[in-house]
Amino acid sequence: MWKELNNGNHKGAYRDEGKGKVVVLIHGFGEDGSVWEHQQAYLSNYCRVIVPDLPGSGKSPLADVSMEAMAGFIHAILLQEKVVQVTMIGHSMGGYVTLAFADKHPEMLEGFGLFHSTAKPDTDEKKEGRRKSIRMIEQYGAEAFVRQTLPNMFSNAFREAQPQRVDEYIRRGLQAEAASLVAYYEAMIQRPDRTAVLKDTKVPVLFIIGKDDTAVPPDSVLPQVTVPR
Repeated sequence: MWKELNNGNHKGAYRDEGKGKVVVLIHGFGEDGSVWEHQQAYLSNYCRVIVPDLPGSGKSPLADVSMEAMAGFIHAILLQEKVVQVTMIGHSMGGYVTLAFADKHPEMLEGFGLFHSTAKPDTDEKKEGRRKSIRMIEQYGAEAFVRQTLPNMFSNAFREAQPQRVDEYIRRGLQAEAASLVAYYEAMIQRPDRTAVLKDTKVPVLFIIGKDDTAVPPDSVLPQVTVPR
């Protein structure tokens, strides 16, 4: 079921399915909440699943997309739904939002997960790569960027075995606006180190790591697995 949030400070849309304990699934860069459609369909048989379109994606208009502001958007949804505690999973950029939420509202989490994501800030090399992508978007537009970049989100083996799924991912990515993509990149560049959130948390933390992930390489994430106590 689609629902809307418009409380004066935050405006956007989210999906809400199922009953019971609440799971929040947060999408990543160049995506919207539909990327979780299979997980939501399955999990909603056992619990309540809330899947937002982050500001600037899907049905949610572009607004402040700092990690802290997007965590505030999630918080506003939970307040509207009168939800007290959730388990939150964030993919890639969604993981950065999850960490920002955990930093600000730890009492609302029963557990959280980083799906191909990291608590570490961007390295100088990573920041320059994002700035290069911003320049590409500004020069050639969002469509050229999406067609060139999104296939690299998959391993060579997956692209060869599942070309239809890669094409579908690109098709959805083509709906992204250039202004949103640029704003997300700038926000990711500016995000802080949140390793302390992992160290201080009192709840279980799930890490999902891809051995072929080049955006968030396993070697950069594996040391973080031992940080939560």
